[in-house]
Amino acid sequence: MSITLARPAPRWFGKPVPQAAAWLSAAWAAHWAGEQARLAPWLAVALGAGVLTYFALPAEPPALAAWLGAPLLLAACPARRQGALLGWALGLLAAAALGFGLAAGHTSLQPPMPELPRNATILSGRIAQVELLPEGRRLTIEAPRLDGGAPLARQVRVRLKADDPARPSPGDTIRLRALLRAPSAPAHPGAWDFQRAAYFAGLAGSGFALGRAEVTPGETAPAFAALRAGIEARVTAAIPGPAGAVAAALLTGGQSAIPAAELAAMRESGLAHLLSVSGLHIAIVMGLGFWLLRAGLALVPAIALRLPVKPVAALGALALGGAYLALTGLQIPMLRSFAMAALVTLALLAGRRALSLRGWALAAALVLAVNPAALLGASFQMSFAAVLALIAGWEWLRPRLPTGQGDGWRRRLLLAGFGLVATSLLAGAATTPFGLHHFGRLQLYGVAANALAVPLTSLLVMPAGLAAAALMPFGLDSWALAPMGWGVEGILAIARHVAAWPGASLAVPPISAWGLGLTAFGMLWLCLWRSAWRGFGLPLILLGLLSGGWQRPPDILVSGDGRLIAFRANEGMFLQRLSGASAFTRDAWQRLFGVAEARALPREGAAGSAACAPGACTLRAAPGAPAVVLLRGAAPAEGQRTACTHAALVISAEPVRGHCAAQVIDRFTVWRHGPHAVWLEPEGVRVVSDRGWRGDRPWVPPMPVPRGTASADPPAAIE
Repeated sequence: MSITLARPAPRWFGKPVPQAAAWLSAAWAAHWAGEQARLAPWLAVALGAGVLTYFALPAEPPALAAWLGAPLLLAACPARRQGALLGWALGLLAAAALGFGLAAGHTSLQPPMPELPRNATILSGRIAQVELLPEGRRLTIEAPRLDGGAPLARQVRVRLKADDPARPSPGDTIRLRALLRAPSAPAHPGAWDFQRAAYFAGLAGSGFALGRAEVTPGETAPAFAALRAGIEARVTAAIPGPAGAVAAALLTGGQSAIPAAELAAMRESGLAHLLSVSGLHIAIVMGLGFWLLRAGLALVPAIALRLPVKPVAALGALALGGAYLALTGLQIPMLRSFAMAALVTLALLAGRRALSLRGWALAAALVLAVNPAALLGASFQMSFAAVLALIAGWEWLRPRLPTGQGDGWRRRLLLAGFGLVATSLLAGAATTPFGLHHFGRLQLYGVAANALAVPLTSLLVMPAGLAAAALMPFGLDSWALAPMGWGVEGILAIARHVAAWPGASLAVPPISAWGLGLTAFGMLWLCLWRSAWRGFGLPLILLGLLSGGWQRPPDILVSGDGRLIAFRANEGMFLQRLSGASAFTRDAWQRLFGVAEARALPREGAAGSAACAPGACTLRAAPGAPAVVLLRGAAPAEGQRTACTHAALVISAEPVRGHCAAQVIDRFTVWRHGPHAVWLEPEGVRVVSDRGWRGDRPWVPPMPVPRGTASADPPAAIE
């Protein structure tokens, strides 16, 4: 008799395979049903991904590529009937293609960059905007004419002399002798692209006046520009000093008149966001407007009994927010805030939940449709990151908050304090990665500073400013501007005090671009999903924040004019600085290296791994590795020949004359290709130019062509 032992049926998750498969299918269906409401916000994410893809290209794409979104969108609609997942996937592709096409189309609509004269020119045109400076004024001139030529399609900005008695207003015509320059190249390969920002801002260049301006009063002026200038004048006259400049910035959005010391204190204390007119300011303006309109309408029985008071007040507050948006110059945070406010108003009118992730996504999509290039700026990124964190954080916190009985003042005070701290923590945590990437600074006491300054702004400064704006037509604004000035002085005192604390603002190496992208995607994954798998966003955020450990900064940097050359060593950053070198470029390099200051490269002796002798410095990555030689000043011909023969790379602030066997970065190299970055590696040197980094794009100037023979300028003096 034979006995056959039956093999046990395979099991999965402790269950037979058929039952386990059915269980997993049911679990996935339940999970997917709970997440379907979260699919729509990802379309805005895909739209932004398409915009980023366009700007990451090394050259302009074919024209046909901009039209891929339409067929994909048409395919996504019927595909949704076959399944929500398939329709969503095709919708993501269509949204990405649409973002790509929007960016390409927006670029094609911009007028080309003109070539500005290299010498002084007679500039004339109509003033579009007047900005106050700590000393003097800066004008934005539309349709400018250079030396009586045809008007340009782009604007120029020019700074008047500090002692110029002219007081021009928007709408006036001006004529002056000025020196203009095209927007500067990035401070180093991969840095913020000023030329791209100017290209999409409609700016041809900027400069300064060489003499006094001739102003002819205009018959008409841009409405909001003239109103903005008038408000700034009234506020700064009533509130003297830095407090007046800050108060004017809160009402009009212009920060140019704020002194550098106050800007630094606000930045290092973590309060710089208060100077940028954004969601906080428009929320206060619209909230006060809504409350006043609703209370005023309710006091009139004939209106309160016939009209829905709450919707009418909401529409009036929205109109007030739109006027504030136009007054402050359509800045990106304000566009986002106004789009969110419009959606909140519509939700209130329809009886729906006011703040939602769908509203956040729709506001982001609207801003990207109007200005796709805004996605690349810190303003857009930090603004939308903060709002995303606040909405998602509130959704998570709301069911976990205590629901005790009673509505006493103590409970309200505790909830208000908790809300203030939670808001500061959430918004601060969400914006920190973007601040590290763009500015390389970490504010340690921002929560403490905001806990004091934000209530002061909300309860005193902005209400007083709104009252002052309403009283200006009657000449009674001084009554409201006085308390506004007291509040601003308090904010500045908080900023100065917190900025003076030890380690208030630390210089740290910035997060790399790919690390920021990974962190942003992790934040989106964490905030947009609802179920437990949202937790996978946390390791992505952590990896992105730690990306600086894998991103090795350059060992050598050469500026676009050759006047700054930097070496990075374990001992810090060493600089060769020639007369006229840019302090802004130096500061940008210090942020890149994560150092607070740089030391001068010695004329003789060691500087880290660099050995300097009269006329040259030699730098090696390791013993036996290829050498990099920096020729300093008017190096002797024999020294140049030796460097060209034995060095892997020769760097010089002056032209390297004659044939050189080594790779050369000299004055002509940076003139043609922009700033350079050099990595010293055991196997050799790696050189990246700014032109090679950015590629051939419409905002990148063409290769310059020399005029006549090579320059014979004398060597610049080393400071």
